[in-house]
Amino acid sequence: MGTPLGDFIRAKRDSIQPQTLGLPDHGRRRSPGLRRADLAMRAGISVEYLTRIEQGRDRNPSTAVVNALADALSLDAAERTHLRYLAKITGGACPNHTRPAPAPRDVRATVRETLRLLEPGLAAVTNRLGDVLAHTSGYAAVLGAAGLLDDPAPNLTRYVFADPRARTLFADWDDVADEQAFDLWLGPSVESSEWLSTELAPVAGPEFTRRLGQHLVPRRGPLRLRHPDGPELRLLRETLDLTADAQQLLVLLPADAETAAHVDRLTRPAPVRLRAIS
Repeated sequence: MGTPLGDFIRAKRDSIQPQTLGLPDHGRRRSPGLRRADLAMRAGISVEYLTRIEQGRDRNPSTAVVNALADALSLDAAERTHLRYLAKITGGACPNHTRPAPAPRDVRATVRETLRLLEPGLAAVTNRLGDVLAHTSGYAAVLGAAGLLDDPAPNLTRYVFADPRARTLFADWDDVADEQAFDLWLGPSVESSEWLSTELAPVAGPEFTRRLGQHLVPRRGPLRLRHPDGPELRLLRETLDLTADAQQLLVLLPADAETAAHVDRLTRPAPVRLRAIS
């Protein structure tokens, strides 16, 4: 049985063309990417040891081996962070319980006040599970219009994979789906990530479970939304980590003048109508 660490190394190895690392092309092979022998040579470990790691038969590689594999795979900073995290949970360094539970949804009063100051901008407090814990009226006007906030406890990951409206709202649905599945590995705790993954897998199907096992760090570009009222919006994302709360403050900013005008129209308060009293 494999492990998250072994799955990631194998998936990354399969995605690398030998020529990009200055290695010879060995011709047609049964599987794509970098040969196990080539990776082992670059990392300075034996093929047998690399095989044990990939197959989950060695769950505790040393820090030196993990760093050597990161160098051999030419991982970027985000991928290195993910590799170290997978090494910890594979080796049992993170606590695990038999009954996983959902993450808490409380938001500190000062964080809620910060959201109020951002009105009517597009901002929300979330966590890596995709829970939308608090939001501005502007966020509701833009993302809530397609049903994201219909649930009493809205969750972006569940919405992306289980609500057909998400494929219309997100112009780059595949990219957003990759991001949400990857972020589960960075959830508030191993237990909470396991809880949501277990709950979501039956309804989300292979589109979710396949991505969960890929471990490929997504490239996060501008967010493109097809708002139900017609305009396509291009939004830049700024994220402030609230580390002590295992939460994030997400702010969406117009990427161009056209989007800014559309957002202004969507979030502008409705005019007050005078009513005659007889």
